Amino acid sequence: MSRTADEDPTPGAASQTPGDPATADETPRGISRRGLLGLFGAGAAGVAVGGGAGAAIASSAAASSGVDSTRVYPFAGEHQAGIVTPAQDRLHFAAFDMASGATRDDLISLLQDWSAAAARMTRGAEIGDTGAVGGSEFAPPEDTGEALDLPAAGLTITIGFGPTLFTDASGIDRFGIASAKPAELEPLPRFAGDALEPGATGGDLCIQACADDPQVAVHAVRNLSRIAFGRASLRWSQLGFGRTSSTSTSQVTARNLFGFKDGTANLKAEETQAIDDGVWVQAGDGSAWLTGGSYLVVRRVRMIIETWDRSQLGEQERVIGRSKGAGAPLSGGTEFTPIDLAATGAAGQPLIDKGAHVRLAHPDVNGGIRLLRRGYNYVDGNDQLGRLNAGLFFMSYQRSPQQFITVQKNLARDNLNEYIKHVGSALFAIPPGASEGGWVGETLFA
Repeated sequence: MSRTADEDPTPGAASQTPGDPATADETPRGISRRGLLGLFGAGAAGVAVGGGAGAAIASSAAASSGVDSTRVYPFAGEHQAGIVTPAQDRLHFAAFDMASGATRDDLISLLQDWSAAAARMTRGAEIGDTGAVGGSEFAPPEDTGEALDLPAAGLTITIGFGPTLFTDASGIDRFGIASAKPAELEPLPRFAGDALEPGATGGDLCIQACADDPQVAVHAVRNLSRIAFGRASLRWSQLGFGRTSSTSTSQVTARNLFGFKDGTANLKAEETQAIDDGVWVQAGDGSAWLTGGSYLVVRRVRMIIETWDRSQLGEQERVIGRSKGAGAPLSGGTEFTPIDLAATGAAGQPLIDKGAHVRLAHPDVNGGIRLLRRGYNYVDGNDQLGRLNAGLFFMSYQRSPQQFITVQKNLARDNLNEYIKHVGSALFAIPPGASEGGWVGETLFA
């Protein structure tokens, strides 16, 4: 399905299972006049977002990876797509701050415009009525055009709300929604070893764009940034490649930049009861408007690549608790053999080191907690000392932020901390999915 501006979409079936590829197009709400003015006047903002991502935009990854680039996931549904959706290969994540002086109406119109645009882009269509080339030659195009002729590539767009959207750093209720702020939506505590950078932390709003083609993901964030012009501005962003977690039993386990398989024991979409228990906010959990939504934790984890690369193989495996090749636990078996934390060797020492990552992250030592992770590798060039600026862009979805906080506090004793440092952090409430023709966040303002 290639992108066209003049198609005549047919409304999709309301019973479409969230996360399943769409079988029909959907009719989006039109972008507001303010949103269109933002498109026509925000050329510089669009270039700023797209330009920073230019190095990551190459030929279509989907075409060469064997992925079905025609996959379409519906934007509307009970839950937002991009959570239990099978993890795509590419990510463009962006955090935004509402503009100084922005009003409640500005926030609502922005969410409506973002939802309308997302509904079009996720099915492979262009932004607006005239798209990239169908408008006046004397006005900026409605769509930036770098995704022209590209299919949907499994694009999902997920929208979230940060704590400061409800009350800013001064405690001011800018948009009249402070009373609806979930009690658990507070900035994450400082964890041992944190070295957080302000330029990679926080945000009023977030957009997570995942796709199997990097250009499709970048196009999504670039155009949503243009639509936000005058109402919200980009705070920070991150490009990711090579997913480090599988969210479906149909996917093989991927590797992180340390060379180890990552996410073997991750929650899978097929575990419906575990997903209900551990990912989706339930009625009675607190704020009624968030029922069917989730909480997203984002952590930018820089890997000290040069130190790791000089470590012996045995040391690397001891730190992780798994073999580097097959990914099997050091307690024995194959990759998916359950970890035996009590197993000991000939000298009576535990086969899984007491400080091993897999031990300290295991549900058995965290009260049964499991997280749904959607991590990605990232490489942002070199730092001023010539070291590779690279690592893991960690994302986890959970019913309560306390699930992540519990696990992360336990990881203070992790052997892996010698080789990593957390430089970015954010927490967002992820509203439930939009109804057909509706918009994300509508439950908050109902």
